[in-house]
Amino acid sequence: MQPDDDKTQAVTVLAKGTVINHYRIVEKIGSGGMGEVYLAEDTELNRKVALKFLSTHLCQDADCRARFKREAQAAAKLNHPNIVTIYEVSEFSGRPFFAMENVEGQTLREHGKGKELPLSRIIELAIQICEGLAKAHSAGVVHRDIKPSNILIDQDGRAKIVDFGLASVHGSEHLTKTGSTLGTVGYMSPEQARGEEVDSRSDLFSFGVVLYELIAGRSPFKAEFDAATIRNIIEAVPEPLARYKTDVSDELQRVVSKALAKDRSLRYQHADDLQSDLKGCLLTDNKRQKTQEKSIVVLPFENLSADPDQEYFSDGLTDEVISDLAGIKSLRVISRSSAMTFKGTKKKVPDIAREVNVRYVLEGSVRKAGSSLRITAQLIDATSDAHIWSEKYSGTLDDVFDIQERVSRSIVAALKLKLTTGESSKLAERPFENVVAYDYWLKAQQEIWRFAKDSLDRALRYLDEAMEITGDNATIYATRAEAYFQHVNMGIKQDEYIVKAEECIEKAFAADPNSAKAHAILGWLIISFRGNVQDAIHHLKKALAINPDETAALNILSAALGFVGKKSEAIKYSEMVQQIDPLGDQTNLIRGIVRLYSGEYGASLDLFRDYYQLGPNNPVAQFYYAWALVYNNRIDEANAVIEQAVQGESENLMTNLCLLLKYSLLKDTGSAFAVLTPGIRTTCRRDLEYSHTVACLLAKLDAKSEALDWLEHSVDRGFINYPLLTEIDPFLANIRGEDRFKKLAERVKYEWEHFEV
Repeated sequence: MQPDDDKTQAVTVLAKGTVINHYRIVEKIGSGGMGEVYLAEDTELNRKVALKFLSTHLCQDADCRARFKREAQAAAKLNHPNIVTIYEVSEFSGRPFFAMENVEGQTLREHGKGKELPLSRIIELAIQICEGLAKAHSAGVVHRDIKPSNILIDQDGRAKIVDFGLASVHGSEHLTKTGSTLGTVGYMSPEQARGEEVDSRSDLFSFGVVLYELIAGRSPFKAEFDAATIRNIIEAVPEPLARYKTDVSDELQRVVSKALAKDRSLRYQHADDLQSDLKGCLLTDNKRQKTQEKSIVVLPFENLSADPDQEYFSDGLTDEVISDLAGIKSLRVISRSSAMTFKGTKKKVPDIAREVNVRYVLEGSVRKAGSSLRITAQLIDATSDAHIWSEKYSGTLDDVFDIQERVSRSIVAALKLKLTTGESSKLAERPFENVVAYDYWLKAQQEIWRFAKDSLDRALRYLDEAMEITGDNATIYATRAEAYFQHVNMGIKQDEYIVKAEECIEKAFAADPNSAKAHAILGWLIISFRGNVQDAIHHLKKALAINPDETAALNILSAALGFVGKKSEAIKYSEMVQQIDPLGDQTNLIRGIVRLYSGEYGASLDLFRDYYQLGPNNPVAQFYYAWALVYNNRIDEANAVIEQAVQGESENLMTNLCLLLKYSLLKDTGSAFAVLTPGIRTTCRRDLEYSHTVACLLAKLDAKSEALDWLEHSVDRGFINYPLLTEIDPFLANIRGEDRFKKLAERVKYEWEHFEV
């Protein structure tokens, strides 16, 4: 009887010294459900090899043996440095086996166990794995069981994929007549989990799981039971990577999210494309690492004054030191909004540095009594938690600018930074000649940042006091413009305060044409209320040319570029914000908006979720989070957020947009139009983004004529995101067949293609 026909045939025991063809067994080095692996000596070529034998319980199935041999032979054709080489496919005493390269090293799981791999190392390994997958897929070989234990890291640190074509017989997996397989629970793709046919895109999903694990240190889908894990694979959106590793870039998150797309048509289609994007991430990370050596966060100076109302002064000193250091191009400085999240913190310095990805931390204290000052400052290297410089300063209020400059120059000296002539001159600049005016200005800044009517009114009064002392002053005028702008932005005042803001900006430019703050506020005002996006971008870029770390300008510029459909540029500027303001209140909001208007709805949901969790009662956060949930077809969750939102202040614009979203989902046209009161219409039509939002919601309601009216208005205001309007946004599907839409699309295409960034 032939081996293929004998279902009861005994299998030869493979003991040490057993000779198989020209291989001599040395020892057993591994086993699993799919087979056993032995270290052997190739007696002809005098080298060590690994022999992998099909599991004994599978050897009795002729079909299984035939497929084992066929797939092993296919894998043997793959000659690539990131794939374990198969030398020979054969059979011994009715038991199929193949001889392969013996890799001295460890599995990827062992390589990363108990230690945090640097992000650059993770990306390097990921690129190598992608190269191996690309080679296999080009030869028509699909692995079907990509996981850490099937990736080996040799002694040179090179990644090698093992077990191509054997996933179909792994463990409890079953072999179907169609040749489809189930992979390892936790790493299988959604189509594998559903028992569907798989192709190379399934490998890319499994690879995405591996990559997520390497970065986050945990599985994106694993639950207590296999059934729950499978459900997560099919339905759940993984937590953002930045929640577990702070230096994850927006672009790397996008890459992982795309690899893990549930719908394989939205996933990476080829390993080459994934590899290319990973190389871009590596380049970004290498640039980040070069700056990390010269990077600093200035912690809020502690107020040790007897009077707690002097808090504004210690905060003001913090701001000025940040501003001084931010002017040094060779030093990356974390912005005020992120630095202020550590106010009163009990966190340890190394933990703070890790959270914002810097090497150095400056901390200090201020004691102010009348006009007398005592300031201490110390610079700490977070990598060793060692103090590398500290100093105490005593003086009067009149000395405050000298003290600020001395602190900044001491940091420059301690970090051995080389200043240009311009940078050195900037450190010597004084924001005000009169310290009393400076004191009023600091108080005004603090009031503006409270974002309330009473505080904004107080800010204007403090600025009046400062102006009485200084006369025309660009900084005060720009700050007044910001206060007026925020009145309108919050719906407290209307058009007359827009005019007042513009008048202040004109006066600021008259006093100083190179006021970065004035250019930033003007760009923000134009994008919000005047509808000339090109002009807004001009002023925002001008602000950044003067001060590259002007966070407000970076945020608004990235959003503006998203509105006009310039995806790569929008992402570039949002990445810059992430570098200098990783913990800022607005950072994830703007990054989410950029992804939303790029059609990357999964990535936008992650970012809006983080923004929402910072302030669940914030109407802005509620609307954008609900909006993103709807785009991700998570309607029940969206309705829960909407119901929470509509309990809020009825006059709030974002609350009303949540109501409009609710009625669009319910197809309740009457209630939807009732929300659009004259006041809401006026506010929304002033803003290009809100005009687009209303157009989308009305289109969802199938109110085609009204939706097109709003859409045309948003385009008039500068919303010319051609890909989003014509292809991506699902809410607009109802009106894309209309003649008015087609004509509008032609106009948008022309303006989009000719828009100069």
